[in-house]
This record gives sequence, C-alpha cells and structure tokens, in this order.
Amino acid sequence: MLEQEEGEFFRRGLEALERDQTVAALSWFEKAIEKGRSPSSLSFFAFCIARQRGQYKKAISFCLEAIQKDPNNSLHYLNLGKIYLLDKNKTEAIKVFREGMHHQSNAQIIQELEKLGPRKPPVIPFLKRNNPLNKYLGIILSRLKLR
Repeated sequence: MLEQEEGEFFRRGLEALERDQTVAALSWFEKAIEKGRSPSSLSFFAFCIARQRGQYKKAISFCLEAIQKDPNNSLHYLNLGKIYLLDKNKTEAIKVFREGMHHQSNAQIIQELEKLGPRKPPVIPFLKRNNPLNKYLGIILSRLKLR
C-alpha cells in the first residue's frame, strides 16, 4: 500500500515538473519520500529543493544517497549535475554528467552537455589549463568578447 502511494505521489511530482511547477513537484516528492525513500523520489526531491529553496548541500546529499542505492540509473546523475549547475559548479556538473553516461545512455544528459559546449583551448597552449595566467587571461578575453 505504501509503495503504491509513493508511486502515485512520484508520478504527480513528475507531471508537475514537466509543467515547470517546481513548488507543486516539491510537495509531491516530499509526500513520496514520507511513504518510502526510493532512489527516484530522493533524486527528484533533491533537484526540487535545490531549485526552489537553494539548499544545495542537502540536495547533493540526497542525490548521492539515491546514486548509492541505484548506481546505474542515469537520471540520478542528471539531477545531481543540474544541482551542481544551479550551484554554479560547472566543472563538477560535467564530471557527474559524464559519469552518468558511463552507466546508462541518456538523451537529457547529452542535451545538457551540448548546452555547456566544449571547452576552449588554453590561451597559452604550452601552459596548463589551470595555470593562473591562462585562467585569468581567458576570463578577461571572454569578458571583452575577444575569445
């Protein structure tokens, strides 16, 4: 009985997310978690609290719990990557998206990676990408729209 209720709440949460109604989705996923902590419910609840409330650390821990319970489901990696993007951590988001693709092909992850686009080559190619000179020259040139 509890699993059926959780499934119904989860389905309604997904429908709300598809309509871009994060507040409603958050409410449905919260109810689903109260009935049972399925990895999918945890993952989507995590995305909603990050998007709606800005609780990134809490959201990341929920997503990691979902991944631990169901490591081969790429949707958990998709949600975790989106949370990292909301938290303005593009590097970690890309890592998580790529890890998700190793477990299961997912068109949404591919779409997110394409939106982020390929990285540009370092400004000074013989220096490492993380060299401060390369980093700050790249930032300055990007802001001046010369790169």
